[in-house]
Amino acid sequence: MNAPHPLSAAGGPAPAPTPAQLREEADPTERVQPIPLVVAGVAVAMVLAGAAYILASEPFGMAGLGDQRTVADLRPAERGTAAIDGKQLFTANCVACHQAGGTGVPGVFPPLDGSEWVTGDARVLASILLHGVEGELPVRGTVYKGSMPAFAQLADAELAALATYVRTSWSNQAGAVAAELVEAERKQNARTKPFNGGAELGALAGPSTQR
Repeated sequence: MNAPHPLSAAGGPAPAPTPAQLREEADPTERVQPIPLVVAGVAVAMVLAGAAYILASEPFGMAGLGDQRTVADLRPAERGTAAIDGKQLFTANCVACHQAGGTGVPGVFPPLDGSEWVTGDARVLASILLHGVEGELPVRGTVYKGSMPAFAQLADAELAALATYVRTSWSNQAGAVAAELVEAERKQNARTKPFNGGAELGALAGPSTQR
């Protein structure tokens, strides 16, 4: 018995499919070609193995599995005074006022060459560098009235190298300054204002082995 001929939308026989329609394949669906079970198994095994490794290796307690250094470890070590160029620090911070030859500017900026504040008590010079000075300051018989900024932002070893440079340059023949002396002065005197001229600096002066 022959099957009934399909009808078209108009009620008549449906047209036969064209060769192009016969070559077309059905639209793909999600389960036409699923992921192979072997591949899925390998992926799951790798994820489980990775999780097991992380749990077993204790990455937060073993330095070999990561960088366990602290901020203190990463901070560069302070260099010794001998390794720091005091002349370079002087050029960068002081030469504009005190000049390369330490002569200063007459009537404006005091000289460092032959200055009693430079070649005298090293503690006083360290304090001047740490806190600055303003007001009347007698230097080599001449009274200067101005303001010198503090350089407390420099490290102890840098200030010691700078102080050593001015104490041993030009005609000055004073002793070197140790970073430990600057460190001690920084800790002992936590003032936030500059020294008030020579009177206050004179009261600070005292016996020192750094002469």
